[in-house]
Amino acid sequence: MVHAYILIQTEVGKAASVAKAAAQIKGVLSAEDVTGPYDVIVRAEAKNVDDLGKLVVARIQGVEGITRTLTCPVVHL
Repeated sequence: MVHAYILIQTEVGKAASVAKAAAQIKGVLSAEDVTGPYDVIVRAEAKNVDDLGKLVVARIQGVEGITRTLTCPVVHL
């Protein structure tokens, strides 16, 4: 399994609704509102990097109110 954090910027006032919608997506382990340069942080998992990309582009980026995402895959050093 591949795990990643997806850092999300939203439209003003949309962080809570984006986090709630993202949390319902299969493959999303958690979605939390945060403060700082990003509004929501999602932890997600997928079978491989290709499936992770599909999850982010096809599902997560489709949530209304998202303006930008940054995907940070977890590595084990």
